[in-house]
Amino acid sequence: MTSPTPAASSFSSLPLSPAMQDNLQSLGYLSMTPIQAASLPLTLAGDDLIAQAKTGSGKTAAFALPMLHRLATASFAVQGMVMCPTRELADQVAQEIRRLARFEPNIKVLTLCGGATMRPQIESLAHGAHIVVGTPGRLMDHLERGTLNLEGLQTLVLDEADRMLDMGFHDDIVAVTRQCPKKRQTLLFSATYPEGIAKLSAQFLRAPKEVKVESHHDAAKIRQLWFEVASATRLDAVAQLLLHYRPASTIAFCNTKQQCRDLVEVLTAHGIEAIALHGDLEQRDRDQVLIQFANRSASVLVATDVAARGLDIAQLEAVINVDVTPDPEIHIHRIGRTGRGDAEGLALNLASMDEMGRVGNIELLQKRESKWQKLDELAPASKEPLQPPMVTIQILGGKKEKIRPGDVLGALTGDAGLQGSQIGKINVTDFHTYVAVERGIAGKAVSQLNTVKVKGKKVKARLLKDVLKDALKDARPDAAR
Repeated sequence: MTSPTPAASSFSSLPLSPAMQDNLQSLGYLSMTPIQAASLPLTLAGDDLIAQAKTGSGKTAAFALPMLHRLATASFAVQGMVMCPTRELADQVAQEIRRLARFEPNIKVLTLCGGATMRPQIESLAHGAHIVVGTPGRLMDHLERGTLNLEGLQTLVLDEADRMLDMGFHDDIVAVTRQCPKKRQTLLFSATYPEGIAKLSAQFLRAPKEVKVESHHDAAKIRQLWFEVASATRLDAVAQLLLHYRPASTIAFCNTKQQCRDLVEVLTAHGIEAIALHGDLEQRDRDQVLIQFANRSASVLVATDVAARGLDIAQLEAVINVDVTPDPEIHIHRIGRTGRGDAEGLALNLASMDEMGRVGNIELLQKRESKWQKLDELAPASKEPLQPPMVTIQILGGKKEKIRPGDVLGALTGDAGLQGSQIGKINVTDFHTYVAVERGIAGKAVSQLNTVKVKGKKVKARLLKDVLKDALKDARPDAAR
């Protein structure tokens, strides 16, 4: 026998109409999930909201119920709008809203996403809709054409806002949101809370309430291990650590620019895709390095402290200190880049005998002894090469050609037939666009991009690593060193 549901966590405790309550009962919505229990009393009262919640937490009902609660069904003006990062998520959200809206027979929910032809969407909008769910680029397209009117909008939802930012939709989100009425309710849902989310919320939310549902994981921990190494074998030891622990994303910190260059050569020889970030790089090269690492198409970023300053890389699984830094505060800062949020982090440190004094200073600051392991006890965990999950494609054409992330996403998920889940971050610079795709579909994605039109024009697409190889061949001998 199940224990009775406490009144506070029951949907019946909410000020919803009897028809909506009956529909929730028929759909099996009896007890609220933690995100629903924490957010619904606030959103039903009209507050703006920032909610940290992952997919599968019940967040769709958390934003759909207040949207439906205040809907004036007699008016076929758009009163609710949900922005989603991909077409697949938009379809799921729209389907769930339609289920929750069954209490009223004539509520119209439209999906507006790239990758589908515009005409049917324009015709549906002409007949009126209560709620639209779409991707930022396609919503922007409709606003620019004048086919989407937001004058009657009451509720704006940014769903999976961190993923939208990761995919490069910041400018479209801002452009769409600025065309919404100032007197509205804004609900922002995000699995993580990077700096970009804070800036968005400060710009567009009014005195928002914040809700964070505690994860079932333990508090974030950084597992820190030390390895004694001879100076002559230090760089090979980095490869040994990577092939044993196999982190998907690693920053390896070096004390000098030359050591960064040397380490990339050593790791490449071991079949590990690594890229260097140091002060000698030109801005374009620096941008390309950061794009590849942030979109998970390079396994290892080898960097100096100065070059890595200000970086906030999400989902960083490991940090390797190739040298022991003379400043123990810098050591704390380095390892603090991993193990953020709910994730566990791994900090691997190499130290030679003449660096033991620096290790002692770090122990004094951390107020604990270092945990040492032997390098010769570490064997490769797999015979497979350590490859990143994504590959970066470079498209000739960017902001100067008015290309937006939604245009590229629409081309790949529409005519090319790829899934939104196979496409990662999209970065648009002045003259180029960079899109990360899953490694297994990279060839197909390049072929399709060279076949279909983006923004109504043919484009030229190549794997970025091929572009960089050709540039290196064409460079002067001294530039290649």
